[in-house]
Amino acid sequence: MQAFWMILSSFLFASMGVCVKFASEHFNPAELVFYRGVLGILFMTAYAHARRTSLRTTVLAMHAWRSVIGVMSLSAWFYAIAHLPLATAMTLNYMSSVWIATFLVGGALMLGKSGKKGPSQGPLVLAILASFTGVVMLLRPAMDQNQSFAGLIGLMSGLGAAFAYMQVMAISRLGEPETRTVFYFAVGTAIAGALGVLVMGISPWNWRHALWLPPLGILASLGQLAMTKAYSMSENHGGTLMVANLQYAGIVFAALYSLILFGDNIPLMGWAGMALIIVSAIAATALRARAAPDAPAEEH
Repeated sequence: MQAFWMILSSFLFASMGVCVKFASEHFNPAELVFYRGVLGILFMTAYAHARRTSLRTTVLAMHAWRSVIGVMSLSAWFYAIAHLPLATAMTLNYMSSVWIATFLVGGALMLGKSGKKGPSQGPLVLAILASFTGVVMLLRPAMDQNQSFAGLIGLMSGLGAAFAYMQVMAISRLGEPETRTVFYFAVGTAIAGALGVLVMGISPWNWRHALWLPPLGILASLGQLAMTKAYSMSENHGGTLMVANLQYAGIVFAALYSLILFGDNIPLMGWAGMALIIVSAIAATALRARAAPDAPAEEH
């Protein structure tokens, strides 16, 4: 059943991307971030109440820092979704595993310079190089269409997601439940979005356009909860690794949405780059899991 929950989570996150794509035609990024946060607060408050989970925390500063990093990543992701094919934006955001692997290699190199000998990082380096080769292949068509800036922003969304994930790891080690972490991220998102709206302004309101807003917070929260359910049902390291790799089904769902709903024309090189990123990210996830088998779920 854990496979079902992770595939469902991937589908929900890809579906949220569809809502962002449509809503971005009528609302600026700050508004989308704000509505994502507000609706997430309402949903997670109700969920925590139903589960009788307290929302009080003793590590508010850590939640605040996680929110700052997460909001930057989320804003970059929303911008990329608005200006790139959905499948491309999703793939770049799912690069977080590769970025984390890059950090691990960097840490190993620093240990080597200090005279401490760690495990060989050769396979991880190969996975990282393959993944960034895939990025070049994926973004080459975007550069031809003057979308290079959006591609760079999408790449940064994955980097931000990696930093946010490491902060989530630190919070989880202190015993904070996932429900509380997701709730405070929603609070931080709403606050950051509100500040952004003060600068970017409020778009003209239209109920037909606003119908795309409620699913933002709901689908994101449901996706996170389904992901948590999948990891909680994994009884061993092998099950956890399988679940972690199934998250890349989100790229497949996004690709189907790109073709069916938006008619995106992604050339063969782009598809090949996407496939290379998925394979190398799965490899990086497997190799990283050996180093940190008890790490929590990655967030999107």
